[in-house]
Amino acid sequence: MSFLLFLRGLIGVLVAFAIASYAITQSAWTTFVQTLICAIIIQVGYFIAILFMVWRSSATNNRGKGLARGENIVASSKEIQPKGETAQLPGVGRSPLP
Repeated sequence: MSFLLFLRGLIGVLVAFAIASYAITQSAWTTFVQTLICAIIIQVGYFIAILFMVWRSSATNNRGKGLARGENIVASSKEIQPKGETAQLPGVGRSPLP
């Protein structure tokens, strides 16, 4: 998500939150403080999401580099598929349907 898209969404959410907060409390000061707290919480969440995406991409790159060097992934006996069946993709669960 780009920062400009996030900023537009942040401003829209904060305006809607401020209107709702003012309608409930009828106090400009309380509305300002609550909206400021809401803005901080949203920005912390955005920062954590960006850190997670960077961590996930570095983990994916490290795994890809290991495979590019020729490291083999040894399959356990449970993962060996009978002849004629397709292998299950990693991280993808089986369908409950037959």
